[in-house]
Amino acid sequence: MQLGGKAPSFNQIRYFVAVAKYLNFRQAAGALGISQPTLTSQINALEDTLNLTLFERSRTGTLLSPQGKALLASAEEVLQSTQRFTEMARDLSKGEIITYRLGIPPTLGPYLLPFVLPDLHKLKPGLRFYVREASPDDLQHGLLRGEYDLILSPLSTENSQLITYPLFKEPLKFVTPSDHFLSGKAFVHPQDISGEKVLTLEDRHHFHHQVQRICEDIGADLQRDYEGTSLDTLRQMVVMGMGVAFLPGLYIHSELHKPEALHVCEIADMPIERQHSLAWRNTSPSRQTFREISIILKRIIEARLADAVSMCD
Repeated sequence: MQLGGKAPSFNQIRYFVAVAKYLNFRQAAGALGISQPTLTSQINALEDTLNLTLFERSRTGTLLSPQGKALLASAEEVLQSTQRFTEMARDLSKGEIITYRLGIPPTLGPYLLPFVLPDLHKLKPGLRFYVREASPDDLQHGLLRGEYDLILSPLSTENSQLITYPLFKEPLKFVTPSDHFLSGKAFVHPQDISGEKVLTLEDRHHFHHQVQRICEDIGADLQRDYEGTSLDTLRQMVVMGMGVAFLPGLYIHSELHKPEALHVCEIADMPIERQHSLAWRNTSPSRQTFREISIILKRIIEARLADAVSMCD
């Protein structure tokens, strides 16, 4: 409401509700912690602003006028809304009730988040994530453009606009069909894979380029004619005997529960892994909250997935 270029102040509305409650200026002033003359002056000013008489005053007491009765419910609603506003702002400042936009690669999200988000929700019940999948490059660009609040990515970055918090290292496992000559071995040597036909994802995936570098290092033959659209597709291609592949450790931990027509092993004397970090803009007002989330996530991952990943220092 705005009359004559002036609007009631929040305190004037609060004073009006207090007098309406006590119907006594002295008692209302005591409850508000102000002097009675100050309260009387503010109620008079409110009535002048509204061009209404809110109270009937007499020697025997104070009564709400019909106009005052009509406005009381709205005045109480203003106070309640302001209280809710203040409480929400306090919770937001603590990062307790808010939804953040989280970006994560499709080769990681489905195999990590189900293990960690339930525990995080128990510790931070008001915290919510709107999750979107994209390639690590797109995630980083989107973070800088403000499309995400934070991202979980295998990309290492030295961008001065971003803060990164390393969480864990995920091994890449070597997978063969069950009838392959290397099947049955817990470890294979790089020279054993030299010349092998290695399957991978399409080159729009960051994972493709990781596998490409591995193949270059060990002399394996990356199959460009047969590229999978997903890790599930890649796994089935191996089962069908179309080649061998590298699969992320969390994918294997999450998806390979039953005996299948494939064999999983590691490369001897050649640790193959990818490091995952949380990243956010260094100008984000939630950067302290993100650091706290990073610490909590790291503890959850260590407790829940210690058999599948190794933690960063």
